[in-house]
Amino acid sequence: MNTKKDLTILTGGAGFIGSCFLTKLNSRGIDNIIVVDSHLDKNRKWHNLLGKCFNDYIPKERFLKLLENNRIPAAKHVVHMGACSSTLVSDRDYLMGNNYEYSKKICSWALKHNASFIYASSAATYGDGSLGYDDSDVNTMRLKPLNLYGLSKQLFDLWLLENNKHGKVTGLKFFNVFGPNEYHKAEMMSVICRCFNDIKNGLPMRLFKSYLKEYADGEQKRDFIYVKDAVEVMYYFYKNPKSRGIYNLGTGVARSWNDLARAIFSALNMQPKIEYIEMPPEIREKYQYFTQAKMDKLRSCGCRYKFTSLEEAVKDYVSYLMAKTYI
Repeated sequence: MNTKKDLTILTGGAGFIGSCFLTKLNSRGIDNIIVVDSHLDKNRKWHNLLGKCFNDYIPKERFLKLLENNRIPAAKHVVHMGACSSTLVSDRDYLMGNNYEYSKKICSWALKHNASFIYASSAATYGDGSLGYDDSDVNTMRLKPLNLYGLSKQLFDLWLLENNKHGKVTGLKFFNVFGPNEYHKAEMMSVICRCFNDIKNGLPMRLFKSYLKEYADGEQKRDFIYVKDAVEVMYYFYKNPKSRGIYNLGTGVARSWNDLARAIFSALNMQPKIEYIEMPPEIREKYQYFTQAKMDKLRSCGCRYKFTSLEEAVKDYVSYLMAKTYI
């Protein structure tokens, strides 16, 4: 039976990864949870909370005021997934306030109350990848993100490092996460989710052309990770709060967009039909042609989780898309 000392605070709990992690906690009999989020009416985001068990829901703006006025009960765990994850947002003040300042306040509160603190960083911090995808603290200090979202995440990582707090918390640099419960994310949902209905209705999957001779069209590569795998790693850190630091969370295996497309068509028992389109000029200079998480640090802390193959993960996800169901 849960007690008050076992309280978990989960920000972004109605979002994509957060709601899947909420399901994971519930599957382990954990329901003494305060869910923090906002804009539940946006694209039916509230559906991500259906069937979930938790003690309370608090809008993020009200939560921060309650936190600052010492009106939130002490928690054992704080899992901070809440953030604006759009790489297209250009409002610097909003992103810095919502992603950076908000994170500092929640983290400081968690440390003050001796709660474990797990938070979402991002592979967007790696910028153009010229410095590699090494999650060592030394490399993290050197990174140069390509967009304001990446910068907001990088600044929080740096704040932890510069204030010697990184050894007291757990940060996860999520790579290309896809899977159920992302349906509300509009332009930031995965290509699988965005193109699924078109493919099912006989239209081709549209991929960006390559503008580098080293990569053929559709052979640009990403480290795709299934959300079910991501939450299993999160749960490892939730149960092992002494494994602290900033870690990559990908699979360690880069796969091409063509691989992804073929996996979708295969899951639908259809012949691949791919069309290569021009990349918008405004993103060509900021486009990442290759991402692949270095996973040594994660493995060295004792997490031995075996990730699902891209083909099996896509097949599983397609079953959710066909049934229009949530995790």
